[in-house]
Amino acid sequence: MESLHLVYDVPGGDLTHAGEASSQVKQTLRKMRYDSDTIRRVSVCMYEGEINMVIHAEGGTAAVDVGLDEITITLADRGPGIPDVEQAMQAGFTTAGDQARDLGFGAGMGLPNMKKYSDEMKIDSTVGVGTTVTMVVHIP
Repeated sequence: MESLHLVYDVPGGDLTHAGEASSQVKQTLRKMRYDSDTIRRVSVCMYEGEINMVIHAEGGTAAVDVGLDEITITLADRGPGIPDVEQAMQAGFTTAGDQARDLGFGAGMGLPNMKKYSDEMKIDSTVGVGTTVTMVVHIP
């Protein structure tokens, strides 16, 4: 398989379109005939990250690099940053507002699920500037 670079704009605050980028990535990986486990793992990582950018940030970009041995997802937002990454990684911890919670989002499982379904995950966050999350899913 050849390498592929995909980039998506993720608008902040728009829960009606949240998940569109992850859905497009899932369709692309299916067309490329990746195995279902790899597609599922990438889809979960993408979706959780995309939802976080919509709920917590002013949007951002999602870049997906499909290589021969791995798929790298880079999510960069223009949000408030994460003051305590260790706390944010705890299952159930959330700073989501009432609107997101009323719609069933903001359960505090985004970052823990991203960590669980990726083989590697790195979070770079600066308060007042934004957050970049890079995840790698190895292809069997």
